Amino acid sequence: MVQKHLTYGNSIKHLVGSLLFCMTCTVSTADADIYRYVDEDDIVHFTDAPTDKRFKVFLRDLKKDRELRTKLTLATAGNPAEFEQLIKSCSEKYGVSPSLVKAVIHAESGYNPQAVSRKGASGLMQLMPETAKSLKVANRFNPKDNVEGGVKYLRFLLDTFRGDIPLAVAAYNAGLNKVAKYGGIPPYAETRTYVNRVLAYMKSYQESGI
Repeated sequence: MVQKHLTYGNSIKHLVGSLLFCMTCTVSTADADIYRYVDEDDIVHFTDAPTDKRFKVFLRDLKKDRELRTKLTLATAGNPAEFEQLIKSCSEKYGVSPSLVKAVIHAESGYNPQAVSRKGASGLMQLMPETAKSLKVANRFNPKDNVEGGVKYLRFLLDTFRGDIPLAVAAYNAGLNKVAKYGGIPPYAETRTYVNRVLAYMKSYQESGI
């Protein structure tokens, strides 16, 4: 069992970042979920074998996550086939791989055009209000507007990072400034997990030919 105990504080921020980075890398290759809970003393507990109901999934094993999303999330949230032609059209227009576009939509919304995040991102490609405005997206819940705006933004990020897909995907999640600040994928567990997830989905779409 891989269980860690941490207390968040200014003196160990680097330790926390390093641990989360290592855990994220482990999750990308190991067949195990990582669980987390914060106790009454503000101590953060991590484990891959939870024995307490307070543990909640923190990082999911990518293989299992992909299977769950493919079999459950997509079936209940939205129909990928419904947006196939739209994705193909926008991908050709902006020169972005359809597999990458599908992977981002898969990770962002599970193909649910009405999805809204707790941070305010909306639609299939989860565009933030400011991003949508800069891309001239009139209606973030309109699949055509949303996907065109999202793919256009991906094209911009790919051009900015000279075709480096992991960096472009990291910027899509964490923001261009964060990637520039750290000179690479930011040391955030959420972003690193997101990048791994999108790349895994993209590979699956490429291999399946869909």
